[in-house]
Amino acid sequence: MSPFGDTNTGRFPLPLRVGVLAMGITALLVGIWTGLWRLGWSVPVSSELPDSHGPLMISGFVGTLISLERAIALRKLWSFTGPALTGIGAVLLLSGFGESLGIISILAGSAVLSGFFFRMYVHEPELHFAVMGLGANLWFLGNLLWSRGFPLPQIALWWVGFLILTIVGERLELSRVLQLTNRIRAFLIGAVVVLIVSVISGLFVYDYGIRIFGISGILLAGWLWRYDLARRSVRRVGMTRFMALALMSGYLWLGAGGLLAVVVGGVTAGPYYDAILHVIFVGFIFSMIFGHAPVIFPAVLGIPVFYRPSFYTHLVLLHFSLILRIAGDLLLIAPLRRWGGLLNAVAVLVFLLNTVTSAIDAKVGKGEP
Repeated sequence: MSPFGDTNTGRFPLPLRVGVLAMGITALLVGIWTGLWRLGWSVPVSSELPDSHGPLMISGFVGTLISLERAIALRKLWSFTGPALTGIGAVLLLSGFGESLGIISILAGSAVLSGFFFRMYVHEPELHFAVMGLGANLWFLGNLLWSRGFPLPQIALWWVGFLILTIVGERLELSRVLQLTNRIRAFLIGAVVVLIVSVISGLFVYDYGIRIFGISGILLAGWLWRYDLARRSVRRVGMTRFMALALMSGYLWLGAGGLLAVVVGGVTAGPYYDAILHVIFVGFIFSMIFGHAPVIFPAVLGIPVFYRPSFYTHLVLLHFSLILRIAGDLLLIAPLRRWGGLLNAVAVLVFLLNTVTSAIDAKVGKGEP
């Protein structure tokens, strides 16, 4: 089992999988473009799109990607409706004519993912499925709040909580071979409970919610750093080491984001808010995506990805650019923040280029896995 599920592409025809993935990638690219506008770069953007930056990146791209991979792992037609609905929802948001329909479509798609994990937990009541199921429910409930017009800063806690718990659950699933003690598992459960408390309390007293959220981020980052398999696999070479370094660097960013949230507290806009969100989303989430991409692409498309030393280019650029961006945020140096954000975008584009070209080489038999 890969960290994103079974690599058997199952019963879904390739055009369907490619079509849904294309909708997710489109959401990513447009989300990046609107992000540049929000940073102050003079790029042409429709007046409605900047407000969709977060939903496109989290639900349109990452949510669709996670749902698609899990649907392929389950190989049941009903599960495929989840990523299809979130992908369609992202397209409706992009169109500018169907925002309400887009929100409803994404809400329905996230409900399918919640149903998936409920089914998996009933079939196999393991802690990792419970954690991932809680994450999926946070996504669904966050989308429900979104549909009811709640402020995006409050909703963002639910969405980011979804991503964090999904990754924690996946890493816990892989860590079963380590035979973790009950004490170690209890610590993880406690940290997850703190995260759940934080997103709920954020609806009532946002400042408390964001600070408690930061504490949960620190606890979960510490748990992942100490008990994840990456600590062992980093000693290997090639693709295995690259993946481990990407994961472990992401854990550092999660801890840093948690610390920022505790110190800064309940800001809802401006440079400090940008710093908290993007330390976690760019630093933690994209490090996870970079590290898992060699597994995700084969799972979704049935095409292997061969390791290249050039993979370190997008990983190093991601971290370097994020350091610039966060320094600009915290020191209130707008040009540094803008350039760091631009290089964040370049890092993601280089990642896509490196991954696609590696997959093409693998398809034609060039290079080594």
